[in-house]
Order: sequence, then structure tokens, then C-alpha cells
Amino acid sequence: MKIYLLRHGLTAYNKEKRYQGTRDIPLCDEGRRQLAPAPICPDRVYVSPLVRARETAEILFPHTPLTVMEDLREMCFGIFEGRNYIEMEHDPDYIFWVGEDCTGRCPGGETRGEFSDRSCAAFVRLVEESLAADCKEIAVMAHGGTQMAVMERFALPQKEYYHWCSGNAGGYLLDTTSWKSQGKLTLEGEVSFLVCPQAVT
Repeated sequence: MKIYLLRHGLTAYNKEKRYQGTRDIPLCDEGRRQLAPAPICPDRVYVSPLVRARETAEILFPHTPLTVMEDLREMCFGIFEGRNYIEMEHDPDYIFWVGEDCTGRCPGGETRGEFSDRSCAAFVRLVEESLAADCKEIAVMAHGGTQMAVMERFALPQKEYYHWCSGNAGGYLLDTTSWKSQGKLTLEGEVSFLVCPQAVT
């Protein structure tokens, strides 16, 4: 089975480099213009409940029903959500969190470990469900954090967390040949479904 692990399209928060987290931020007009139906038609499309992921999936995969999985939502950044690093450069809570390589608890939010465990547990469920249904190709439309958590834990070759965040409407094509024997996914390549990538800022 092939898996497309994808990140949602462009939002205003992306353009302003703001932490989105669990805030339900829609695609911006530019983000919608950058998308068109994809040249693939997966057997299943699993999506984060957040609107930016659902909107992206609806545009890319108009002929495949969406299966919403709550635990594919982005990491909760607590009090950092809605703000960017420039606005928080003197915030002691933010300075402390960054000093711990962003692994500690965001005040009012999650730790990276909690987020990764949640995301990866959901991912395992959808992979096992799809394999049991004899799917040949599925798509997972979620977030940059979801990609980083899943790829760090399951991808071959192995790379660290921050290596794996793709651009908007981009991601990775994975093969499940080693899933049953090793619990791993083989990276076949990077993908992008932007129709006008030059417009990304």
C-alpha cells in the first residue's frame, strides 16, 4: 500500500509565521488558488478535524469521502497560538520552551512527546485499518507537526523530527512493505500538490 502523508494548504497564519496549533484557521484565498484536484484518487483520505486540512483535502480529492480522525489535529501550542516568534522574543515562557528544543509543555498546551504519541497512535490505527481493507493507496491530510511526528517514528531512512516538515500542500509518498515486519515505512519520495508553487511566501 502507498501512503501520501500531506500537509494542508497555505493559511494567513502561515504567511505571518504564527503558531496555529489547534486554532481552526481556514485556508487563505491565495492558498485556495494554489490548489486543484490532484492527479491521484486514493481509496481513502484521512483528515485532521481542523478546517485547513479538510478544505485542502476537499479540493485535492473531490471524489473520495473524507474520514475525520480527531487525533490527527496539530499540536496544541497553548498560549503561543496566534502569535509569532517576533512577538514572543522577550516572553520568558517562550524563551524557556525554545531553550528546551521545544520539547517541553507549552503553557496551556501539549508537550512534543504527548503530541507525537497521540498523532502516531492515530496513524497506526488508520494504516492497520486500510491494510485490512486491502487499500492500494491512501492519503493522510494533516499538519506539519503530524508529518514530523510520524516520519521521525516510522520512516526509513531515519531522520530527526525537524527534518520532516514539508511545504504547504506537500509531503511524502511512503510504502508499507516493511510495516508488518519492522513497523516502518519506506520513503519513496517527496510530493507537492501546489499548482503555482512560485506564489508561496
